[in-house]
Amino acid sequence: MVAPILELDPERPSPRHLQRAVEVLEKDGLVAYPTDTYYALGCSLGSKRGIERLYQLKGRDRKKPLSFLCADLERVADYAKVSNFAYRTMKSLAPGAFTFILPATRFVPEVLQSRQAEVGIRVPDASIPRELARLLGKPLVTTSATAHDGTLLVDAREIKEALGRQLDLVLDDGGIRHLEASTVVSLMEDQIQILRQGKGELEVR
Repeated sequence: MVAPILELDPERPSPRHLQRAVEVLEKDGLVAYPTDTYYALGCSLGSKRGIERLYQLKGRDRKKPLSFLCADLERVADYAKVSNFAYRTMKSLAPGAFTFILPATRFVPEVLQSRQAEVGIRVPDASIPRELARLLGKPLVTTSATAHDGTLLVDAREIKEALGRQLDLVLDDGGIRHLEASTVVSLMEDQIQILRQGKGELEVR
């Protein structure tokens, strides 16, 4: 079965369509959704089967942890150890095109932690994934939407054509994503270190 496409308004997404996506996620499903950077593929953080399916779909080494996104900064503290410095920094940048590297808490599955027990967390400047995480009550494990040859997929139709038989639902906000990743920022030991420069602009002084 090929995953259907649901069309949503990016500013005011339909609650009914969002709830349908949440029901898919609650049943170990994989959903493609737009973010403020790439189109993303994701599952519920609470779904071991969903996480396994996501790794299989991407052909990703289990030693390379996936990041996840939260609905807001308040939920970040459930999954990462957030110092006052880290919170102030994130508050100035989120929601936005940043992935923050922080120490993981015990609520993060080991497969999503680095060897140093670090985790990557996003609060994107996009209402659809934030609403999904809010309604789900858990973060979304997330990765860029790419074809099996690694080519980035820029809209819902491309995703359905390339990955439709491995996904359960594709959400479409009518836009084409620009091929620009998030900026990865380490906040370990209360220091700011840019690990990857992407869409998010940050001046380190």
